[in-house]
This record gives sequence, C-alpha cells and structure tokens, in this order.
Amino acid sequence: MCGIAGVVAFQKDLTRETAVMRAMSATLLQRGPDSEGTWVSPHAALLFRRLAVIDLAGGSQPMLANEGDQLAAVLDYTGEIFNFQELREELSSLGHPFRTRSDTEVVLRAYMQWGVACVERLLGMFAFAVWDVRREELVLIRDRFGIYPLYYLPTPDGVIFGSEPKSILAHPDVETRLDLEGMREMLAFAPTPGASVFKGLREVRPGHIIRVGRAGLTERCYWKLEAREHRDDLETTIRTVRSLLEDAVTRQIVSDVPLCALLSGGLDSSAIAALAADIMRRQGRRERLRTFSVEYAGQTERFRPDEMHGTPDAPFVAEMVRHLGTEHTEVVVSTEDLVAPDARTAVIRALDQPAAGGDMYTSLYQLSGAIRKHSTVALTGDASDELFGGYLWFHNDWYLQARTFPWLLASHQLEMMTGLLDRDLVRRLDVPGYQAARYREALTEVPHLSGDSPEERRIREFTYLSMTRYLRFILDRKDRISMAVALEGRVPFSDHRLVEYVFNVPWAMRRFDGREKSLLRAAVKDLLPESVLQRVKSPFPTTQDPSYRRALRDGLARLMEDPSAPIRPLLDLERVNAVLKGKASGIDIGITRPSIDLALQLNTWLEIYRPRLDL
Repeated sequence: MCGIAGVVAFQKDLTRETAVMRAMSATLLQRGPDSEGTWVSPHAALLFRRLAVIDLAGGSQPMLANEGDQLAAVLDYTGEIFNFQELREELSSLGHPFRTRSDTEVVLRAYMQWGVACVERLLGMFAFAVWDVRREELVLIRDRFGIYPLYYLPTPDGVIFGSEPKSILAHPDVETRLDLEGMREMLAFAPTPGASVFKGLREVRPGHIIRVGRAGLTERCYWKLEAREHRDDLETTIRTVRSLLEDAVTRQIVSDVPLCALLSGGLDSSAIAALAADIMRRQGRRERLRTFSVEYAGQTERFRPDEMHGTPDAPFVAEMVRHLGTEHTEVVVSTEDLVAPDARTAVIRALDQPAAGGDMYTSLYQLSGAIRKHSTVALTGDASDELFGGYLWFHNDWYLQARTFPWLLASHQLEMMTGLLDRDLVRRLDVPGYQAARYREALTEVPHLSGDSPEERRIREFTYLSMTRYLRFILDRKDRISMAVALEGRVPFSDHRLVEYVFNVPWAMRRFDGREKSLLRAAVKDLLPESVLQRVKSPFPTTQDPSYRRALRDGLARLMEDPSAPIRPLLDLERVNAVLKGKASGIDIGITRPSIDLALQLNTWLEIYRPRLDL
C-alpha cells in the first residue's frame, strides 16, 4: 500500500512549483515510508510514496511507458493486483516487455494495451492515476469497493488529487473549508458516495473512473452490484463459496514482506486465519502464521453482554490460537492508552476528520502499531457481515421494518453525535432529514429481480446498503488507521467474484439453518473449532471500563476551562454543564458517550486543520 498525489493544470507551468509538490508528498509519508518519486511536466505532476510489498527492488514510481521512442503514459499506482501474474503472461504474449516483477508494471502495460477498460480485468484492491501524454488526459480509477482511498478537487484549469485529503489541502491554492453539508457528512453516519467533509473536495467513487482533460471532467461507473438469478443448489453453493474464498486467500497471502492475520475470535477473522494457515501448510511453507488480537484491559473480567456484544473476544481468540498453532500476540489497551493525547491526535490526523467511537479507532491504532513491529501486511475478516448477513439488522423484524439505514437504529433514536452541539446548529444541520434523503437515494440504486418476494427484496436492500454504505466506514477505518503506521490491510471477503456470487444467493439459502451467516459457517466448518463455529456475531468491541467515560468527562471539563477552545462556539454550554455536574453519561438528556467523544475530537480537529467555518 502506498500514497499517490498530483496536479493537472492546463494554464500553468508546474515545473516551477516543485516546492508545492514536495509539500503535498510530505503529507503521505506514513503511507509510503520506503521511498518516494516525482514526475513533473508543464501541465501534469505525479507524486508517489512507496510501501514496498511486492518486488522490493523494482516497482519504483511514477512509472513511465513509451510508445516507440515517445513517452506515452505515466502511472501513479497504489494497491495490490492479485491476478497480476496471469495478466503479465497475457500481456507478454501480446508483445509487452517487462523490466520488473511488480504488479505496478502490469497495471501500466495493461493500460497501454486496453486503455481504461483494463480496470475490468483487475482482481484486487487499488487506486491509481494515469497521465496519458498522448491525449493530455488524467485518468483516476478506484477499485470496486473503495478499499483504497482516492480524492480529487476540480480546479478552474484542471484537478488536484491525492490518496488522502491532507495531500490536497497541502496545496497553497486550496482553502480548507467546512460547511453545513460537510458537517452533515461528518455526523450523519449515512455517507453520500463521492462526498467528503471538506467543501469542494470529492472522493472517487468505488468502481468509478474520472477523466480530466482540456474539455473538462467526466465520470463513469465501470462496476456495480447486479441482480442475477441463482441456479445452484445448496450443496453446490456451499462448495462454490468455499472455492472462491480459498482462491481469494491463496492470492492474498502472496507477499515479499512479513504477513499476518488479525483474530477477534469471531467467525470471519477465524475463517480467514484458518484458511491462510491451511494454505501455507499445503504450500510447504515452514513458518507459522502470525496472528494478532486486541483486548481492553480488564474487559473479560468486567464484561457485560449488550444488544450487540453477547460474549467477550479473548476466550475465543485463545481457542483459535490453540487450534491453529499460530504465533500469536495479544495487544492489551488500557484506558490510559485510549485517552493518550498523542494517540488520539494521530487517529484524527489519519482520518482527516473526527470519528464516532473513539475507543475503537484508538485501540485499532494501538493494535496496528504493535503489528507493524513484526509484519507489513495483515489479513482481516472485514466485509463478511455485510455480505453474508451477520449483523443483527438482517434478523430482527424491528430493523427490517424501519425506513432508514438499519445501523442508525442501534442508537434507539438518541443523538449519537450531536448531543452537545448548539441547538440552533443542530436544527440547521437537520441530520435526521439528511439521513432520510441519503436513504431514499440509496434505495433507488438497489437492483432487484422481478420474482423477488417482499422478504427477498428487503434483504437484498439491506445487503446492498451494507456493502455500498456501511462497509465504507469499515474499509476507511481499516485503511486510514493501519496506514498511519504503514501497515497494509487485505480483505479477502471483498473479492468481487465472491461478492457477486453471494449477493445473488437467496436469503433462505444464506441462512438455511436459521442462523446468521449459515452459508459461511457451512463453507468453513472443517477448519474451525465448534465453539468458534457456533459463536454469535459480536462486532468490534468497545471498552466497558467506566474509567473511560470518566476520562472523557474530565477532558470535557478541561476543554471548558479554555476560553480559546475552537469548539466552544459550536457547543450547547447548558448541556455541557449538565454532563459535568455529575451525570456520568448524560443519557437521561439524550447525550451519549460518542457525543462527548465527538466534542473532544472535533475540538482537536479544528485546532489541527483550522478550517474556515461556513456554518
């Protein structure tokens, strides 16, 4: 995983702006600490930061391709193409020369052979930019699920782009601005495809291509989920899921640097780790698979089940480690770790915005840092719950009958993020109205078959919403937090061949034994101990240590003692005082722990980014 950025300006001479390019590149250091590169021409500049994973000696970028003796294209690429070896053989047979073993060169030669249509042949996770010298055109392409981030800002004479907003904001012509629309994106937990929290700054949508030339900017979708009739019986379906998943893991354990797997003790991460360990043994590898887990200090001892978390993770992690014989490390995170200013600030810088659930993000940051001391690549179980129907909202009528994004109902109508904000600002934001509008828009995208039953239609809607909206939070969290310490995360469950197949498996077959993720359980039942195989879904844990809530409240008190705190004008001071006068959570006035966490994070974010507020 690497970092890319660049500028296209048809009315400037970019060769005179090398200092600007250096400033943009510097913001992506953590995404690519191994090396950097810059290619600059009068109207296009491409910047690159490398995290070397495949072909450590080769693969330097930006990478150039000639047509005859003339420069034809320049590539800025980040990602992993898991079928690059097959594509390399095909391209070689078509006469393309190769100087490296890297997948980067395969992407470049594929573009030279097939143009933008090359993306339809790529199996993997990627984001890349091609400056086509022949056409004076920039092409921005992002993978089907947006595993790799890519942002852009249209300008009067071109575009500025980068892997993260910070690289674009480093350009001196870009003003950092937050308006009501951006704040809604920050708070609503209902993402608008292509939007960001910064005014004017856009995200390349997953499965889309952006082209920028002298005539302007165009956008095209090259991939989306489609409804197809499923003809396989249950036995064939189970066998096909296992085959597709096994092939995905086989391809994704290829690495020239140390690789590991994350373990939560749940079905998803355990299945990936078990497959990886089994495949490595069959391939004759001598090394044991490394695994990592995260645990809050004292969590198992004080654990209390709630609506989302029925069991603690640690006992199931231990069972999997014994079962697989992995080389395991448990990273224990204390409340002191969770509220450490350096860690919380690092998370905000990584995300370029505040986030709900500060303890989850900070613990993941601590975990990623510990992993990076030993491994550069980590396999995860992300995307399984969205695809196979693991979340509670797939199985509870209260969720199924609601007319909004199902994950919003977990708040039980409390103000999850806005509880401490100024009441007039909250009214102007109208977050519920924004969520409702995004929900209606999302539903118009869902593909259906004419013969779908009402239940099948609803489950297809939930699967689509989960895969195209909720998964955005999961993948962004994985990418931005892990890349803050230069750790590459891989997600075998997001293999688009597997997703296309399972998306169209009837719901009755996906839960054929009446349980969540029945299909996945059946596909991997020979790999897992019974306790893990039968464990009910438990999401990424949040700390149950009461000292964390007290620490947040103490932080809020210190913030209120600072009259220059930038968040103060945005807060409802009466509500803040109600929390500080002894109410541990303020739950009786609709103020949740995430609301308190958000106020603290938002203050830090305002201090770091100093946006112009158009509220």
